[in-house]
Amino acid sequence: MTDFIYELKQVHKKFVKGQESVEIFDGLDLGIKRGDFVSIMGPSGSGKTTLLNMLGGVDRPSSGALLFDGNPINDLNEGQLAKWRADHIGFIFQFYNLMPMLTAEKNVELPLLLKKLSPKKRKENVATALELVGLGERAKHRPNELSGGQQQRVAIARAIVSDPDVLLCDEPTGDLDRSTATDILENLQLLNKEFNKTIIMVTHDPVAAAYANTSLHLDKGVFVEKDVAA
Repeated sequence: MTDFIYELKQVHKKFVKGQESVEIFDGLDLGIKRGDFVSIMGPSGSGKTTLLNMLGGVDRPSSGALLFDGNPINDLNEGQLAKWRADHIGFIFQFYNLMPMLTAEKNVELPLLLKKLSPKKRKENVATALELVGLGERAKHRPNELSGGQQQRVAIARAIVSDPDVLLCDEPTGDLDRSTATDILENLQLLNKEFNKTIIMVTHDPVAAAYANTSLHLDKGVFVEKDVAA
């Protein structure tokens, strides 16, 4: 098993709009170690979200190699990618993406519906995930009955309920006040340190980025700085 959970080798990414071709990445190289907590910062248009989408198998490189545990994923078909995501990836978004008509526990259960688990086992996993984020007593509440921070914790529980290897976080504290954001970032740190989850977080907030072990800075599709915490 390789030390790197992700490796990008000479990755190119182009978007074609009519007659115009826009190059986002031109030979990008990157290695992310298993169990790291990585923040990705950079100005709008630098390629942060495109990179996150490629790491989650939502988007594909135009060329180059994208490896997960040493295995190429950019050549998987859509069905294979969906299974790979269900087995390995949890997503956390800025605006939570909860289903408003479902309770917290039913929102958290959604990823488990893709797996061959009994209803009893699904219920146990959901309860464990909600307890881990401190929302066990809010399981029956719908999103409109929860604060923004509580909704984001439900989203974290949903991301971890299937025990993925990687959490991909797109501005997870962007819609929260500082105190609530701190709670969310401490939750992510706990998942990284105590449960060895690899976390990759896109953020505009340098305070949020400081919670990561490694900070990557993208500018015009190129890494311009890298800081590793002691």
